[in-house]
Amino acid sequence: MSRSSRHNQPSEKMKKESSFGKKLLKTIIGILVLLILAVAGMAAKVYFDAKGTASDIHKPIDREVSELRDKAAQTKKGDPISILLLGIDTGDLGRVEQGRSDTMMIATLNPNTKKSTLVSIPRDTYTAIIGHDTIDKLNHAYAFGGAEMSMLSVENLLDIPVDHYVAVDMGGLKQVVDIVGGIDVDNDIEFTQDNYSFPIGVNHMNGEQTLAYIRMRYDDPNGDYGRQNRQRKVVTAILKQALSFNTLTNYNDILKLLQNSVATDLTWDQLLDLQSKYSSSFGSMTSDQLQGTGDMIGGVSYQIIGDDELARVTTLLKEQLEVE
Repeated sequence: MSRSSRHNQPSEKMKKESSFGKKLLKTIIGILVLLILAVAGMAAKVYFDAKGTASDIHKPIDREVSELRDKAAQTKKGDPISILLLGIDTGDLGRVEQGRSDTMMIATLNPNTKKSTLVSIPRDTYTAIIGHDTIDKLNHAYAFGGAEMSMLSVENLLDIPVDHYVAVDMGGLKQVVDIVGGIDVDNDIEFTQDNYSFPIGVNHMNGEQTLAYIRMRYDDPNGDYGRQNRQRKVVTAILKQALSFNTLTNYNDILKLLQNSVATDLTWDQLLDLQSKYSSSFGSMTSDQLQGTGDMIGGVSYQIIGDDELARVTTLLKEQLEVE
């Protein structure tokens, strides 16, 4: 597939004010909190309860390794890896169908450099849907073929190996934030949303406030890209809070939440590897955004990503993954 066929196109017309990043937060948190529960020194019951949850949320894909790798990246060795984070629009507002990936981020973890990246991908990106023989909005890949089709389509778009995925439904962000005791986010634009005011500076937010914070887009001069920036801030804040929070006090609530809303191809052993081998990667996290321009095709709005922008983001991610 030529790079031109991967072009992300036209604009972003979001229909519902669903929380774009609700799921995503739980995404990394879903992984990380689970790992934390397995850290040495915990009671045996906690360990085995967490292991049982890992088994419940483990949803493998058919392939063993990306076609863009000669051999699979091994978490046991601490090889640099990428994880596709998918926020699925089910579990909220009564939705129970397969859903679409309203939120998409690619995370890279590199223990060698002690760095990680988190790049948002516009859901309305106009690109080839690998395995469906169409060019459509990227978030339709999940509706057509689940996590595996999403991984293949992102690989084709960005020309990088996508090693793993974590998918989280829209329900539960509020509970996650409340479970970890709230989060602190450095806000850079003053606004009011859902009767909550967010001044410039560090804001401490509970679950309800967090939903309102990532929901706002109309008053943001950067539109939905501004909202995606707030999503990444919330993901990072939840991650930091989870890593420092004493989860033992209510670990059953966390495990139940994960069982109901998270799916990943990562095994229990790989989750343990993330805790033991990759924690240093979070010492320095780079946040970025794949930027497109809005356009209309056949009366439908898309985001189109130019070659220069694709090359910029691909180079960033390949450097982190240490691949050619």
